[in-house]
Amino acid sequence: MRKIILSAFFVALSFSAFSQVLPSFQFGLKGGLNLSKLSTENTFSSDNRAGYYAGLWTRIGAAGIHLQPELYLSGKNTTLKANTGEENKVTFTSLDVPVLVGTKIGAAGVGIRLNTGPVVSFVLDKEQSFGDAAGDVFKGNFKDQNFAWQFGAGVDIGKLGLDLRYETGLSKIGKDGYNDTKLSLFTFGLALKLF
Repeated sequence: MRKIILSAFFVALSFSAFSQVLPSFQFGLKGGLNLSKLSTENTFSSDNRAGYYAGLWTRIGAAGIHLQPELYLSGKNTTLKANTGEENKVTFTSLDVPVLVGTKIGAAGVGIRLNTGPVVSFVLDKEQSFGDAAGDVFKGNFKDQNFAWQFGAGVDIGKLGLDLRYETGLSKIGKDGYNDTKLSLFTFGLALKLF
């Protein structure tokens, strides 16, 4: 009996290791919340405010390493505060395209993932409300695209996945005198594997 149990254990272990080597393709939907923050040097500080994101993901991998391109709409909100105490609420929507490289540890539909990679964001609309006291001092203009880097971890259980990521801005998103503004955010999301 002990030999049968040991044999079954080694077969399951071998199958798990072999399944990590085989090429795989996965596709699904994802959505969640983000907490975004604009940071500038010397002039402004910013509080984290909640936003959303929703879109598609794919995962192509073999030998325990995967490439995970994604495409999603992201609503980002933040509040800029001047040293004088004046505030400017900033809201915009972007199309974000992360291309992540990662690894997954686990078997039998349960696993832990680690991801990292660049993100390109394209601003789709611009809506900013200004306080009367701030006037044109807080005029924020965003380029049509900016670059960031994501670091994250996730847990997969069957067809569902949970993701927690941090994104730090690489490029400055302000212009016309606001060139030192960068965006950083945390995201928490739920993913559904369709196939």
